[in-house]
Amino acid sequence: MTMRVGILTAGGDTPALNATIYGAVERASQLEIEMVGIVKGFEGILREDVPHVRLNPLFQSIPELDPMRGGTLLGASRTYIDPEQTELMKAVSGRLEKLGLDGLICIGGDGTINGMQPLSEFFPCVLAPKTIDNDLGLNYIDEPNDWLQEENGSGSDLVYTRRESRKTFELPEVINYATPGYATSVYVVTQGLQRIRTTAESHRRIGIVEVMGRQSGYISLGSAYGQPDIILIPEVPLNLERLKQRIREIYDLQKHVVIAVGEGLLNEDGEELGRSLEQFDPAGNPIYGETAEALRQLLMRELGDDFFRSRMRHSTASEAIFTRRVGHTQRGGHPIRFDRFYAAQLGGKAVEMIKDGLNNHIATLQWSEERDFFTSAFSANKLRDRWGIIHPRMVHHSFYDQERFQPSLQGMEFLTRIFTNAIGQEDFEYQRSHTFARSNLLQRYQSVNVDIQKRIEELK
Repeated sequence: MTMRVGILTAGGDTPALNATIYGAVERASQLEIEMVGIVKGFEGILREDVPHVRLNPLFQSIPELDPMRGGTLLGASRTYIDPEQTELMKAVSGRLEKLGLDGLICIGGDGTINGMQPLSEFFPCVLAPKTIDNDLGLNYIDEPNDWLQEENGSGSDLVYTRRESRKTFELPEVINYATPGYATSVYVVTQGLQRIRTTAESHRRIGIVEVMGRQSGYISLGSAYGQPDIILIPEVPLNLERLKQRIREIYDLQKHVVIAVGEGLLNEDGEELGRSLEQFDPAGNPIYGETAEALRQLLMRELGDDFFRSRMRHSTASEAIFTRRVGHTQRGGHPIRFDRFYAAQLGGKAVEMIKDGLNNHIATLQWSEERDFFTSAFSANKLRDRWGIIHPRMVHHSFYDQERFQPSLQGMEFLTRIFTNAIGQEDFEYQRSHTFARSNLLQRYQSVNVDIQKRIEELK
């Protein structure tokens, strides 16, 4: 009897989701496994009709599945499964069995693992990773034991703090070296910084560019390829005196400064500089406000108008300091070669994991000097601390030079493995043929949703 596997995309979008699905479908076709795409993530399996799409009829990928295209043709949602709803889990498992599935591949991050795990007690599930933040994984195998649980001042809530038990580690120890979407995100940020640079340089200004990364500063760290003068990451609370000193040094030398700041940056009291305390996204993550603007206000006050007037640059600090947010462009659009290739590899690995009978495992991307990048499988529970929490992987202190506000030597080594050959000739050809194609003038955007809608089937 032909094996049948389901696949869905959950959480926020990344540029590499279609590439992951493509890799899974191609590998499934090689193994003569039918692939069924569940529409709109966990929301799809919570519906009684389970809207779905056959992704490889006759073991050939459908033409709408394009790994060069960002986002996901299956749609995504931030609907998650409540582990307390046991009866609902049984009902979902029954629907998947009625659909003829032998297993389910979930593409997502830590929130998706938390949604997948209760379901895995009733139905085989594995995860193919994705997140632009590169925060799904471990710096070293025993890192979950570094987390401590403490009561806060009022004693009503528990807080988690991290103590790094390792001063350094070898790069082959990293569990899940890079997540699909990260490389493209850094590429977009790098281009943004390079473009902001010429404005700041021409007008003798200080430009603050905010990049994504709630608690994890990997995008900020990777922004070093755009050559910002100062990089601020969420893992290191703001040292205002050192920052002011460094800004003055650079500004006096080159008459402008470019600062890259992660959206989760902490102030000197350990509080998020730009966090909106009352707002959370559907996954429960805090929604951050204008971190760059909060930093701008701080620098305006601390540097003062006289600093710029005395150098005959600007009349006020407000005039001299400006901000930009790269925003959601980091999570969309055409994925570069590194993301496309390894996302496809991880999708294929996830299919093999289901075929081999693994459950509640994640496909990981590993690196070693001997093998370069390769895929592996890892128990999802090994990501959890002793209280069952999956914490975002954070930039280890050995990756960041706090005095220079730049990647350390080991941080540069880490980044070099990913980005040295991250862009392919086909990426430039894609831009050449698509950006100014005459067809863009002649016809409106052709959404993949229109064609996929014609393929959607429902469970009766």
